[in-house]
Amino acid sequence: MSQAGFAMALHGGAGARKGRDYAREIDHMRGLIEAGRDRLSSGASAMDVVVETVCALEDCGLYVAGRGASPNASGVFELDAGLMDGASGRSGAVAALEGFQNPVLVAKAVMDTTPHVLLAGEGAGALAKRHHLTPVSGPDWFTPAGRGEANFAPGASALAHGTVGCVVRDLEGRLAAATSTGGVFNKLPGRVGDTPIVGAGVFADRNVAVSCTGQGEFFIRIAAAAQVALRIRLAGQSVTDAAQAVLDEIAALGGDGGMICIDAAGRIAMPFASEGMKRAALHPDGRIEADAF
Repeated sequence: MSQAGFAMALHGGAGARKGRDYAREIDHMRGLIEAGRDRLSSGASAMDVVVETVCALEDCGLYVAGRGASPNASGVFELDAGLMDGASGRSGAVAALEGFQNPVLVAKAVMDTTPHVLLAGEGAGALAKRHHLTPVSGPDWFTPAGRGEANFAPGASALAHGTVGCVVRDLEGRLAAATSTGGVFNKLPGRVGDTPIVGAGVFADRNVAVSCTGQGEFFIRIAAAAQVALRIRLAGQSVTDAAQAVLDEIAALGGDGGMICIDAAGRIAMPFASEGMKRAALHPDGRIEADAF
């Protein structure tokens, strides 16, 4: 079957630890790629597919986002999400959201129904309630996947992390990106990482779509996602070279993480500077890959 140029990639976070079995996550990610392929082949937009895919990543409880998030140091679940439409430049984000299942849907409501880009805390929750988005049923609703990941690596960095994201090129060549997270483990109340910050953890224009995962403080400091786009647009770098250069800069600062990127031709880069990154991709020729290391 011809893919007519559409392509997509997703990630379940750069917090993968060697020695742990990620077969379940890999199978799940492959299934989401297959579902996205079917949606894209029927003409679905890049924005629709990134939102649907990130919702599924949030809902499954396998990753440190949505249902799989870990609480902050006070035991409260504060979630972040951001998305961006490359064709129009429109974006939306939420930070420190409490009490709702799908922060990416709240981020989309910010984009679609307000003049703003980012809402935080009670304001984000009020918007979610106004749009009748699904609340969590209580703290027992969370799995959370993050506890297992953190406990698997005792003595890990104070910025041990997890995130999910998706980037897509659709049949019309439009690009979109979305990212969602529960944040770093045991974070201070009110901490916000790169995920909901356009240009740091998520970015899309007409040349590339980017979703980042890792120690968000470092991604913020170098405007990681936007820097990939600028390297492509202004320096003429390939998506592979641009993404790797940004990760090299993060590593030089002492941070770790990864990113997924897709350019205007559907070329995909999924580099990481960490033990592993749960990831999957559909290439323009129809080839599917899924791995964690």
